[in-house]
Parts: sequence; C-alpha cells; structure tokens
Amino acid sequence: MRNFFKQTFASLLGTVLGLMIFFGVSTTGILLLLFAVTSSRDTTPQVKDNSVVVFDLSMNITDSSPSSGELLQQALSGAEVQRMSLRSVLDTLEKARLDPRIVGIYLDASRTSIINQTGFATLREIRQALEKFRQSGKKIVTYGVGLSEKEYYLTSVADEIILNPLGFMPVKGLSSEPLFLSGALERFGIGVQVVREGKFKGAIEPLILKQLSPENRAQIQKLLDDVWQDWRTTVGSSRQITPQQLQAIADTQVLLTASEAKANGLIDQVAYLDEVVANLKTITSSNETDSTFRQINLRNYAQVSGKNLGVERNSPNKIAVVYAEGEIVDGKGEDGQIGGDRFARILNQIRQDNDVKAVVLRINSPGGSAIASEVMHREVQLTRQVKPVVVSMGNVAASGGYWIASDSSRIFAESNTITGSIGVFGVLLNGQKLANNNGITWDTVKTASYADIQTATRPKSPQELEIFQRSVNRIYNLFLDKVVQGRNLPAAKVAEIAQGRVWSGIAAQEIGLVDEIGGLNAAIEYAAQEAKLDNNWQLQEYPKASTLEERFLGRAVEEISTILHMVGVSVQPSHPLIAELQKLEQELVILQKMNDPQGIYARLPFNFRLE
Repeated sequence: MRNFFKQTFASLLGTVLGLMIFFGVSTTGILLLLFAVTSSRDTTPQVKDNSVVVFDLSMNITDSSPSSGELLQQALSGAEVQRMSLRSVLDTLEKARLDPRIVGIYLDASRTSIINQTGFATLREIRQALEKFRQSGKKIVTYGVGLSEKEYYLTSVADEIILNPLGFMPVKGLSSEPLFLSGALERFGIGVQVVREGKFKGAIEPLILKQLSPENRAQIQKLLDDVWQDWRTTVGSSRQITPQQLQAIADTQVLLTASEAKANGLIDQVAYLDEVVANLKTITSSNETDSTFRQINLRNYAQVSGKNLGVERNSPNKIAVVYAEGEIVDGKGEDGQIGGDRFARILNQIRQDNDVKAVVLRINSPGGSAIASEVMHREVQLTRQVKPVVVSMGNVAASGGYWIASDSSRIFAESNTITGSIGVFGVLLNGQKLANNNGITWDTVKTASYADIQTATRPKSPQELEIFQRSVNRIYNLFLDKVVQGRNLPAAKVAEIAQGRVWSGIAAQEIGLVDEIGGLNAAIEYAAQEAKLDNNWQLQEYPKASTLEERFLGRAVEEISTILHMVGVSVQPSHPLIAELQKLEQELVILQKMNDPQGIYARLPFNFRLE
C-alpha cells in the first residue's frame, strides 16, 4: 500500500511538473511548488493528559515575531537560539492555564541562559502570566544550575525552586558602568563637538567626558533604585522575604551557594536534575519505567489550537497591534529598525481600515531620528482622531520613542520600563588631527560662507555651532510643545521634567508622563473598552509580511496559480503555497543582502538624535 501511494504521488507530481515545464514555468516556480507540497503535512503537536509545559529560559523573547529571513540567518550561522514573541508567550501561558490536559509548568534554567537579553519590563509581564497560572491551582517548578538576578526575578513566582548542589545565586543588586571614549578619541585625533538641549542627555557623555556628569549620575542612580526596589518587592512577596532582608543579603553575602540560598529561603530544594525529573513524573502521573515526564515545550504548545478553550477569537472587529521595536531611522529602515516612512504608512492604512476599531502601539525603542519620530507622531495624531490609539511601552520607550507616544489616547508602562529622555542632541565628528598626523590635508572651494558646514574635515566654528544649536533648540521646544499638548501638562512642569532625563515607569506615572502601570494585555483590554467592543474583537498584528505582488516573486505566484488552476487546484491567499512563497521571498532578500556589501546604511556627518 505504501508503494502504491508513492507511485501515485510520483505520477501526479510528474504530471504537474510536466505541465509546468510545457507552459514555460521557471525553475523557481518548480522549487516553490515542491516546497508547498512538502509543507502540506499536518505537524501540529499532540498534547497528552497530565502534561507539563516546559519553558526553556534560554529562549530569546522579543516584542515582534521572528521573520523567515531572521530564521534563515540563524540557520546559516549554525545558531540554535530559540525565539518567541512576547504576545505568543503570554497567549500560550493563558492557554495552558485553561487547558485541563496541562497540570504544570517547568521553568528550565539548566542551560546557559540568554534571558539577560530580555528587559525587566518584559519579564514582569511574563511573571504576571505565570502568577495567574499558579493561582489557578496548577504547579510551577523551577530548576537551575545557577539563577541570575533576572532569572530569579522571573522564576521566584514558582511553587518550588530547585538548585543543583553545585549551583549558585548572585544577589548583589544592580549597577551601571558606562564606557567613556573621549580619551581614546583625543589620542587618535578624532574631534568631537556636541550641540544639545537637556542637561541630563547622557547619550553623548562617553564621547566628551571621562566620567559621569553629576546630572547623569543622579538620573542613573534613581533609575537603578526604582528597578531594584521593584525587584526586592516582587521577589520578596513571592518568597515571603522582606525587601530589607534581601538588601542585607546583597550587602553581605552577594554570591550564595545552593545550600546558602536554601538557608535564606530563596530556594526550596537542593537536588540533581534526575531527582527533579522523578518529581515531575509524579506530578504528571508518568510510569516509573518512562524515561521522562509527560511534557511539551512552550514553542510546540503555542502551535496547539486553543479554540475549545476560548482563547482564540474570531471577530470582524479588529484591534491592531503595531510593534515599533528598535532604533528609529529615516525612510523604510531594515529588520530590527523602526523606519519612519514604513510605520507611518502602516498607521495610515490602519486608519482607513474600517474593520480596525482601535490601535495598540507597542513601543520598545531608545529613540533615533527626530524627523522619523515626527513623521510617525503625525500619523498617531491623525489616527487618534478616528479611533483610539493606546501605547504600550516595553523595556524602553525613551526620547524618540516617547515623542511618538506623546499624543496617544493613553500610555501604559511597566513599573520598570525606561522612558522619558525628552531632549535633543547632535554629534559633530571631525578627523582633521588624525588626517594631519598622517600627512593628509584638505583645501576648500565654496560659493557661500557655510557651504561646507557639514564637513568632517575640520572642527566647526563658533558661528557654525550657533547655527546647529538654534536647530537643536527649535526641535527641543517642539518636543516640549508636543508633550504639553499630548499629555495636557503645564509647560513649566514639562520643562522641569524634560531636560533629557530618563525615568522608570513608576516615576513617569507620578509625574504625568505615563497614565497606567500595566503591560501589553492591559493596553489591549483598555483599547477594546474604549472602542466599546466588549469581548467581540480579534487581534491583527503589524508590520505584516510584504505581499508577493509587491516584490519580484509575483510572477512565480501567477505562473503556479495558473498551472494549479488548470489541474483543478484552487489557490486562495490562505493556501500553504502562498505562505511558502512569502517565506522564500524573505529568505532571498536576506541572501541578496549577504552578497551586497555596498548596501551599508550611512549617515551624514551631522544628524539630530532623540535617544
């Protein structure tokens, strides 16, 4: 019977390929069809009763989902780093809470963790979802060889925390150690001139100072104090340890062995992995002869349908979630950047889409281009006139990130989000001394006094610096006005809390820069409420993958669609073939970039920065 199906499939494939070749379909089209055929198998993971979801803490968690291009780069580099979007993690944990087949979650910290790449604000949202899971009566178990402070912030929510006998736990507090380059730049002959507005604007200090300014030191100290206070309060609440006791541990013990961690109440057991597995086998009612406990990892469980659990929605009313993650840049931008023009176009499309009833703009950005920030701000302003625009701040939404957020309907941030930094600066570099020391000189011919004002071959004159300073002042005042209008705050107060200073989410709420403490889910719920949708809504995420008609593979789609139609196969936009073509398109773009070293994103010698 198996040979019969093989022969039938081979015959059918040969017929289709023959038709394609006969009608002149390209080799690319043939390959894409093969991809579609091989990907049509149902690979949905199966969940057994009494299973535990394994949450591997070596996984990288970001706001947006990885593109197929990123996955290709990962594969080509040989890396095996797992990645999930925050939204997927939260949805999957909620699904596990409601699924009667799931009896617990295992937080696996046994491998080298990259969770330190994840910010405290993201960890707080995940922690809250885990707390909700635990309150449903299901069990959470943590095991690790060493638990960093970020890992422990997340895993302290567990019913049972187990550490390897040779494991350790650092409890030492938080620190910041900026690197200063001014001495090296001076030695190599690189000149640096700065124009700025905002005495707390510390982003430029590494280029012009050799230690922190008093203002920058004060704001960093306040920020660290706020985040450390949240760490002690949150961890202490779960472990029934006072913040004062945790502070005493940090001040005296610093690096605790497994037995010391247990003695201080930070963990529950000291055990080996096989003992943990035996415990999890009991929880899952696994047989003693089974090699391990009944389990499914978080990424696989995310693919399991939650329709019968009420966690999957189907509604004509859409809430758009727009992920603005990365540096803000002019133009379209690349992967991992917020291109002002690209995101403005997305917001424009959403504004005109009558099915979208509200927008949640998730911002995770340290800032960037002032022009791109203004382009996006205008689209937020226009969209808000038509439908609610709610901002959810991630780990950082500062400077240009706050510029974008300032005119939204409401701003949500976590208590340990980094925000504010309302200020402007420009850096002017010149290589005159470096060049002269190596026998290189320039001469200039120009038609006006300031024609060469953007040159990097000499320092700027006092008159030229004044020109740049006037521009910085204008942009800064515009920034202040936007915050005054968008946040409905007195101008004097905004002038006082601006100055380029960064604030924690909790401090930002106290001074009026943030409305509510809460995560992405809280922002979505508020948007649904403002749009009067009750529970009749469905999420729609942006940016979306570009369609094939917009790129060079559009012809392949047409070719294959025509041939498949001739053999009686209807190709709809949701057909697996279309999805595979979209993935391949992104992969080819990545390959093109890898072979295009000329495609380098360059800046002019001077650029106004909001970061």
